[in-house]
Amino acid sequence: MTTPARVTVFDTTLRDGEQAPGFSMDVPSKLAMAHALDRLGVDIIEAGFPIASPADAEAVRQIATAVRRPVIAALARTTAKDIEEAARALQPAARSRIHTFLATSDLHLSAKLRMSREDCLASAVAAVALARTFTDDVEFSAEDATRSDRDFLCRVIEAVIEAGCTTVNLPDTVGYAIPDDHREFFASIIGRVPNADRAVFSAHCHNDLGLAVANSLAAIQGGVRQVECSVNGIGERAGNASLEELVMALRVRQDRLPYDTAINSPAMFEASQLLSAVTSEPVQSNKAIVGRNAFAHEAGIHQDGVLKDLRTYEIMRPEDVGQSASSRLVLGRHSGRHAVQSRCEALGFTLAAAEIVEVYQAVISLGEHRKAIGDNDLRRIIDRVRTPAAVSAAATPQHVEAVGYGHGV
Repeated sequence: MTTPARVTVFDTTLRDGEQAPGFSMDVPSKLAMAHALDRLGVDIIEAGFPIASPADAEAVRQIATAVRRPVIAALARTTAKDIEEAARALQPAARSRIHTFLATSDLHLSAKLRMSREDCLASAVAAVALARTFTDDVEFSAEDATRSDRDFLCRVIEAVIEAGCTTVNLPDTVGYAIPDDHREFFASIIGRVPNADRAVFSAHCHNDLGLAVANSLAAIQGGVRQVECSVNGIGERAGNASLEELVMALRVRQDRLPYDTAINSPAMFEASQLLSAVTSEPVQSNKAIVGRNAFAHEAGIHQDGVLKDLRTYEIMRPEDVGQSASSRLVLGRHSGRHAVQSRCEALGFTLAAAEIVEVYQAVISLGEHRKAIGDNDLRRIIDRVRTPAAVSAAATPQHVEAVGYGHGV
């Protein structure tokens, strides 16, 4: 079996992700997230857009100072002022990257920038050349690449590589692509650009059609060796490709996707939870990989299956992504008797067959009125079953456990 090809993970949680409404982070929060991304093993942290504000510049500077293993990148438009500000903020970094960008689609050039194609080409080349005076690691992004004229896009790519660009990013800025087209798009561009072998090609996919991860995987199949993504998939509008989904798709489907990353997957859940805490934006419960229900089973048929063999309903282990296996079986009105018995045993109770039947019936009954049955609920049910005489109609109403299942939410 051949060794999987290495794909570089470029994390943009702190730049594109933070630009999303409601996800703004202060400098200490961005620094804390940068340390979590370092533990996660990302190759490149895009720490911010220094020209955007003094706080953004300071965050980039502090991250460049404190986080030493990954490459620290900063975004800049193709203007001297932006590039110089990015270089100042990155100055303390052990390894730095200036990421400069300019739209190449006719729509953006005419409607937004009021710029000709020739001016665009000249500006892109000049920006890359200037950035190279500060670092030997320069990325150029052709904004709205997937809606750009391919002949012109190839001209721009060839020219920026000639000027010293080491990574070429072709973003699907508005989430317009679909997987088959996206794979062909990258394969065609890489095949047509004469000096394509002198740069790494990168994909930055937005999720407007819910296809960001699928398009990123297709781009890898088309020759891309860097993917730009974010924790929890946060970003402009519908967000970016989700880091955790992308990485685990590559891990689980090695048979069709012979690629891998350097990501330390057990650190995924920690990073996801930290981001949720610092932004006060919760992760949807059914979010793949890091949602609290991602490995939870309430249906009795599923619970019976995983009790017999986890592979029946799980294609990865919760421990592999930093989730707790204790949240696997959720008790509720859809639960099966085997799951109820298993949970009782996990709590230290050995019940007789008749007691199990009574406890199970009580769980189903309570589940008609509750979304989930917590461990303390189950303990109280067991106590009532074992000491029925102690329960009277005049008793004080039982406390209803406020905490559900999972991770304290």
